[in-house]
Amino acid sequence: MKTVIQLVGIDVSARSLTVLVEQPGGDRERLDFTNDPTGHRQLIERLTKRARHARVTLEASGIYSLDLALALHRSPRIEVMVINPRASRDFAKAFLHRSKTDALDAEVLLEFVRRMPFLPWQPPPTEALQLRAVTRRMAALIKVRSQEKNRLHAARHCHELSELVRHDIELNIRHLDRRIAKLEEQAVDQVWQNLDLRRNLLYMTSVRGIARTSAIQILAKLSVLPPDLSARQWVAHAGIDPRSFESGESVAKPARISRVGNRYLRAALYMPALVASRHEPNVKAFYEALIARGKKPKQALVAVMRKLLHSIFGMLKHGAEFDGEKFYAMGRRA
Repeated sequence: MKTVIQLVGIDVSARSLTVLVEQPGGDRERLDFTNDPTGHRQLIERLTKRARHARVTLEASGIYSLDLALALHRSPRIEVMVINPRASRDFAKAFLHRSKTDALDAEVLLEFVRRMPFLPWQPPPTEALQLRAVTRRMAALIKVRSQEKNRLHAARHCHELSELVRHDIELNIRHLDRRIAKLEEQAVDQVWQNLDLRRNLLYMTSVRGIARTSAIQILAKLSVLPPDLSARQWVAHAGIDPRSFESGESVAKPARISRVGNRYLRAALYMPALVASRHEPNVKAFYEALIARGKKPKQALVAVMRKLLHSIFGMLKHGAEFDGEKFYAMGRRA
């Protein structure tokens, strides 16, 4: 029996998947699924129906595409190619695609898998995926702990609530503290057992402002990214790349960060940037130079986050500790 191989392009967004499927005869069909485990399962069932096989292409869009790529990779009838977003943009330009919609993006990816050499995707190392899972759980518990602390603060100022309720909240906070500490201990053990992860952790903590907990959170997010991404693509992945807004001749709003990306990485960078801008001399000088130029504190802090991520990229790529003069040379303008 001849194997039927479908060609598939998938545009991945935070909540949805836009899928374009081409059958061997050339017929095409657009499908839409939710970007969650249920949607992934429905997509795989659709692509492998009647013992069919599929070759799938999608962009490396970090947190939104990784879980999908892993689910597709586990299916023996599906081959996956995850491409650099820059490659798909350049490919789209070659076809003179100027518009950008989910459907058009899926069409570009389908054309890419049809015309370009197929390079099967390899998942990130198991250690990186395990670290990502542990730190995700840590982040979830830290969020719950923050909510409980807010409730405790309110409870202490509300005389209608009984002492029993306040005691129960305090008890839960202590319980969460122990669970978070245990998960962090496990994450450190995982990092220490892997030479590359351990080395990268040491490089990152050479920055005065990146403590071990923050370094582990950042490292977990970066370790699962495709190795061919650039520093700018790391920044875009974190959603801290500036986006301009202009309309006609009358509307020109100030540039703001895109916020289109991994909010967990963005959150993990915030506190290190804040501490470094106070205690790392060169980072502090960069921050103060931006403030002197009229930037608001929040804008300057985002700029520090962006530049700090560039520095982390350089440290991990070249195997070197943090060099403050490379971040920002004292005495020059930001």
